[in-house]
Amino acid sequence: MFKHILVPTDGSQFSQDAVRQAVSFAKETGAQITAFYAKPSPPIPYYGEGIGYNFEMPTKYNELVEKQAQEILSFVENLCQQAGVSCTKLESTSDIPYEAIIAAATQSKCDLIFMASHGRRGISALLLGSETSKVLTHSKIPVLVYR
Repeated sequence: MFKHILVPTDGSQFSQDAVRQAVSFAKETGAQITAFYAKPSPPIPYYGEGIGYNFEMPTKYNELVEKQAQEILSFVENLCQQAGVSCTKLESTSDIPYEAIIAAATQSKCDLIFMASHGRRGISALLLGSETSKVLTHSKIPVLVYR
C-alpha cells in the first residue's frame, strides 16, 4: 500500500477538508505525510518616471508569504500530531503550483499525492483548468482526489 503521501494544500476550506481525510487515510494505512505549500513569487517591481519604489516591499512580501505558508503547513502538522501520523513540512516558491507539487512529490519520494478536487482559484480555475487536473494530467505518481 502507500507509505509516503504528499498532501499539497493552499489553506482553502476544500483543501483543509482534503487534509483531514488524508491524515485519516495515512493513519489507517500506516503512511507518513509530507505537507506541501507552493508560495507565490513576489510581484515584479515596475520602474518608471514618476513611479516611486518601496525598497522594503520585497522583504515585507516575503515575510508575509512565509508566515502564511507556516500557518497553512502547521494546520496539517497539528492534525498529524493529533492522529499520531509522521509529518514533514515542505514549501517552495512557484507560480506554477502543479509543477511544484509534482516536483515536491518526486523529491520527497512520495508514492501518492492526495489533494482536493479544487481550491480557491475561482474563475481563473475555470478558464485555465484546476491545479488538480494539471497534476492528474502530468504526474507519473498516483493521485487520489478528494471531493
